[in-house]
Amino acid sequence: MKKAKKLVVGNWKMNPLDLDEAKNIAGTVKKSLKNIKKVETVVCPPFIYITSLSGIKSPNISLGAQDAFYESAGSFTGEVSFAQLPQFKVEYVILGHSERRKMGEGDDLINKKVRSVLVEGMSPILCVGENTRDQHGEYLNLVRSQVVGGLRDVPKKLIGDVVIAYEPVWAIGAKEAMRPREVHEMYIFIKKVLRELYGISADSVRVLYGGAVDVGNTEEIIRDGFVQGLLIGRESLKAKNFVEIIKIVDQI
Repeated sequence: MKKAKKLVVGNWKMNPLDLDEAKNIAGTVKKSLKNIKKVETVVCPPFIYITSLSGIKSPNISLGAQDAFYESAGSFTGEVSFAQLPQFKVEYVILGHSERRKMGEGDDLINKKVRSVLVEGMSPILCVGENTRDQHGEYLNLVRSQVVGGLRDVPKKLIGDVVIAYEPVWAIGAKEAMRPREVHEMYIFIKKVLRELYGISADSVRVLYGGAVDVGNTEEIIRDGFVQGLLIGRESLKAKNFVEIIKIVDQI
């Protein structure tokens, strides 16, 4: 059960365009993190680079994927099976990202993916988050439904292998991240929902924050937001910045 270290996940999305650049980013990150003690770093490149980057794995760096289909094999053109990923040393899989939800993925499909990834011994990073905020708190009901729907039929014995990434859609790519106090409020809310579902077994679930994270705001998000890590997009492609973020988290 993975629960001791903080977790910093780099989601490369559909970048970079060149394999040599991908290798260079990954190599720089691996070389720069040899002395990291309290953080596990996960690099999630596009599928086409996973084979070439499988060597990035080290005691504090893991390889992740950005999605996985819930069937192990079959006639599913364009999909990548959850059962195909472990051979490339993939340990984490991002699921339910807002960009996937925008393309039509709902909680039922995401739940199938979460359960399939767990069956194969990998850890799903279940992304949840509201598009907008309202004064009446309806966004809380949305986040609750995403957590509950995404974890439906996930057994208590496996919940410790799940990671929840809270990414308010309105903060992704924004100029500023969510205020740490608000991050902490959502952390408490998500933990409360998890406790309702799994009791004290849910205490081992790491909750991450994502959305406009950079070197300048990392410390306050972790220290004052009380989250157990970060899901980082654009800054994870800038090796120097990504490494600096990880080092900051490691010092907290």
